[in-house]
Amino acid sequence: MRIDDVPIWAVFAATIAVIMAAVEFGYRLGHVRHRQSEDEKESPVSAMAGASLGLAAFMLAFTFGIVSERHAARRALVRDEAVAIRTAWQRSDFLPEADRAEAADLLRQYVDARVNFALAGSLDPERVKAALSQTERQQARLWNMAVANARKDMNSDVAALYIDSLNEVNGIHATRVAIGMQARVPGEIWLVLYCITILGMVSVGYQTGIAGSRRSLAWPILALSFALAFALIGALDRPDSGVLKVTQQPLIDLRDAMNATAERMSNRSDRAGKFR
Repeated sequence: MRIDDVPIWAVFAATIAVIMAAVEFGYRLGHVRHRQSEDEKESPVSAMAGASLGLAAFMLAFTFGIVSERHAARRALVRDEAVAIRTAWQRSDFLPEADRAEAADLLRQYVDARVNFALAGSLDPERVKAALSQTERQQARLWNMAVANARKDMNSDVAALYIDSLNEVNGIHATRVAIGMQARVPGEIWLVLYCITILGMVSVGYQTGIAGSRRSLAWPILALSFALAFALIGALDRPDSGVLKVTQQPLIDLRDAMNATAERMSNRSDRAGKFR
């Protein structure tokens, strides 16, 4: 089972439980060692515990940097895609009248489908496959129309501008799929993070045990802090987590503008028909 299949709240709760168990195990081990021999000093163990926790914190910070950068990239790609689609939509006016309305309508459906998919927030494999298949059909139809019109005049700068805008739309789509749906923190990194954290917590418990101290009330606070860090990394790593969702407002604004334009064009056609 992948960590992506585990809800964020379950990651949070499981991390607290694992950390508390690790500290308790270390404490009991240290307590036994303390009763058997008092030769082992607390200072060296304290240094090792600090080093283990420092390494765990470094790994968490490194992983957080990766996922936060990826989250920012997803937000930027939404803006870039909205700009690219708007440009392609406006340049569709360059097409002959026979294809102009169809291209504009296809681009409007394209935006609508992407907004609905993103707002649903589910990356169910079947749903993703269906959405990608629909996107590819729309892209193929738009591209075939552009190529057919470009072949009528191979030296047309206007056709080249429209094709260039379609290329950008397709390229941003591929990047969004790669970063938003496929790029994840590898399972091996998650495993190392948990292993280092567990070892660090065992060291903390062991240090408390050999010092002859009672169980500390700070342990739950320590577990809660690390669990929050793990949960935040998991949430940033998953666009479908429901936490820290990437806003789709640029695409929503574009969809509203396209729908308003389509409605105005329809009303204008209806009025023109009445006057004939």
